[in-house]
Amino acid sequence: MTSAFWVLEGMDGCGKTTQAQYLVAALQADGRQPLHLREPGSTGLGEGLRAMLLDSKREDWDPRSEALLFFAARNQLLRELVAPALAAGRDVVCERFTPSTLAYQGQSAELRQWVLKLHDLVVGVGPQPDCVFILDLAAEQSFARVGGDAGDSGHDSFESRGVEFQAKVRDGYLAYAEAYSDNSEVIAVADRSIEDIASAILAVTQARRP
Repeated sequence: MTSAFWVLEGMDGCGKTTQAQYLVAALQADGRQPLHLREPGSTGLGEGLRAMLLDSKREDWDPRSEALLFFAARNQLLRELVAPALAAGRDVVCERFTPSTLAYQGQSAELRQWVLKLHDLVVGVGPQPDCVFILDLAAEQSFARVGGDAGDSGHDSFESRGVEFQAKVRDGYLAYAEAYSDNSEVIAVADRSIEDIASAILAVTQARRP
């Protein structure tokens, strides 16, 4: 049985976790044994770095420092979990991957190139996603879905940066989709039911399965 590596991406509040759960359930119903992961996270190192990176009370860090931590978590995830699962014939469904780092930490031409070089060093020799699903949502809708009001103590360190920052994040995702259309799919999620979005994602996995 050929394994596949599926990544779900998008703005905060776009429904990545829900759609990952739907995709995992659909793959299981098809007799597969998918591994559901999140980034950063799913490993001891990844969960520790996740707590640091999302801490709303932390000081502001240079985007390069943030990117290095995300890639440290990504490297561990790939080596410890993704590569062994794929080798064993299991599908992998992962919430977030390098496109997130490009969207959140690569918000200038210089930073984008720096992130891409890191990707080549860390991920270039490892498993590559068969498809990246970008769940597209306007920045204002994203901000509303996570509660609005930048600075609210209920937000993580990225949600609290406000709607203008989120608009740049969306621009980064759409730029990725345009540059890498061969392995990405943009799925508009506004005003669509969860089931409709899940069906659209499943149709792409069936068409793109290696």
